This record gives sequence, C-alpha cells and structure tokens, in this order.
Amino acid sequence: MNVVVDGVSKTYGIQKAVSDLSFEVRTGEVLGFLGPNGAGKTTTMKMITQCMDVESGDIRVGEWSVLNNGPEIRKHIGYLPENNPLYTEMPVIDYLDFCARVQGVPSSEVSNRIREMVGVCGLNREKHKKIGELSKGYRQRVGLAQAMIHNPEVLILDEPTTGLDPNQIVEIRKLIKDLGREKTVILSTHILPEVEATCDRILIINRGEIVADGTAASLKKQASGKNMVRVRLGGEDLSSVAQTFESWPETGRVSALDAASNLWETEVEDVDSFARNLTKTCAAKGWYIVEMSPTETSLEDIFRGLTL
Repeated sequence: MNVVVDGVSKTYGIQKAVSDLSFEVRTGEVLGFLGPNGAGKTTTMKMITQCMDVESGDIRVGEWSVLNNGPEIRKHIGYLPENNPLYTEMPVIDYLDFCARVQGVPSSEVSNRIREMVGVCGLNREKHKKIGELSKGYRQRVGLAQAMIHNPEVLILDEPTTGLDPNQIVEIRKLIKDLGREKTVILSTHILPEVEATCDRILIINRGEIVADGTAASLKKQASGKNMVRVRLGGEDLSSVAQTFESWPETGRVSALDAASNLWETEVEDVDSFARNLTKTCAAKGWYIVEMSPTETSLEDIFRGLTL
C-alpha cells in the first residue's frame, strides 16, 4: 500500500514545521526518514497516522485521503511513536489483547496474533509481567508488538531501537527489513548505521523541506563529487609527495593524514590516471606503494553537510 505525501504544510504559531513537503513510499520499500531535531519528521509522521491534522496539501494511503477517509486509513497503519506511550499497570498479554481488539482484529484471531507478536518481538519470557516492570528495551518491544498486532500494510516507526541492547538492535533491524519486503515502512532514527543496514531509500529533511532523496550509494556518489584516494608510501625522502601529487592535472586537494606513517589523502578526478602517474613517479623517485584505497563519503558527512 503506497503512501503519498502531496504538498503538505504545517505551522505552529509563526514557525513552519513542514513546508510544501512531497514524497512517495511504495509497498515493499523501507524509507529512512532522517533530519535533525526540529526538522519536521515527527510532525510529518503524526499527520500520516492521523494523530495530527493536515494544514494544507494531502496525504494518501492506498486509495484513501486523510482529508475524508481518516478512520479507514488508521485501520491500515501501525505506529510506534518516539515516546512509546504504554499502560504500565497492564500485563503484556492483556495490553496486546486490548490493542488487538481496539484495532479491530476479529475475536477468533486475537490469540493467534498475540502469540505471533510475542514470538516475533522476543517477549515470551516477559509476557506475564506488568509493562511497568520491564526494562526500557522490552518496553520498546511491546511498542513494536502493538504497532504490528493488526498486521497493517503500513508501518510508521519513530526511533524503534531506542533503549535496545546491541543484540536486540540486530534482531529488530532484521525484523524491519523482513517486514519491508511486503509492507510499506517509514523508519525515523538518528542512528545512521541503522539506516544503511535497514533502509532501501533515504529521505533527509531540514527545516521542513527535503534536502536529499535516494539510496545510500546514490547520496554518497552525489556528495563526493570527486573520488577520494588514500595513499601510504615508503622509500627515501618523501618530503615532496604532496607537492608532486598537486602538480598532476587530475589531482585536487592533498592532505597529510599521518606524517609519521607517510599517509596522504587526495582528491582525484580520474583514479586510473592517478594510479599510472603514481606508479611511474614511484619508480623514478625510489618510492614504493604500501597502500592505495578509495575513501568513501560517509552518511554522517552527508547528513552534517545538508543539515548544519
């Protein structure tokens, strides 16, 4: 079930939280929805899930619009909010039973859905405890279970791995990736390695507007512009390395990363041409190549460059 955000805006007083925002997420896609605090991520997710009204524009989930089909849309969405509000006095099993019935799961299927969610979210040992007795990580698992209890076609997950230990994070990432094969998933997180490990596509917003949209690989390619190459050399008198590199037409900025171990990083337009020049120069000057490897722009670099 596709989600289409079409020219949506939202203001709080004089501050515009979201400004004419448009994007689409397709079935079978996990979208990483990124941005700094205050960028408009949570506002957008609340509008998609009908927790907040759309001020202008439209949001369509499948064939329905939030402007006139809000109750129908809510049946098809599972939502894990950032703060994960739970009824802490209720045992896990009772809470999931309550959530299933509120979400319209037929009575004959409630027990099976609870059993499935307890297994999928790793709650078997904790299922009879009160939610208030659980650790933060297990509370987060309960939140995920309630978001999925009615088997929705669309999942909106705001910081789903908050409070989980490294083993739990790996399990939940795998779960989200598996769910993304058949559902539409929008995942908001500040953990950038999680985005690369889980998401098919990345959307970055800043001050309520889209500043980047694409796969991790495509965003890195766009951001890098030129190729960065890291070179470690050995040999006699390496004092002229940087000056030599800069004299080649295909080479841009040169940085000495570690003088003690003779490591440089340089920006090049043509890696093959640079490698040929380097090989010839080493032979002529008595240098030798210890290491030559590409340096990839990180997702963190891209995020900072677009949102600072």
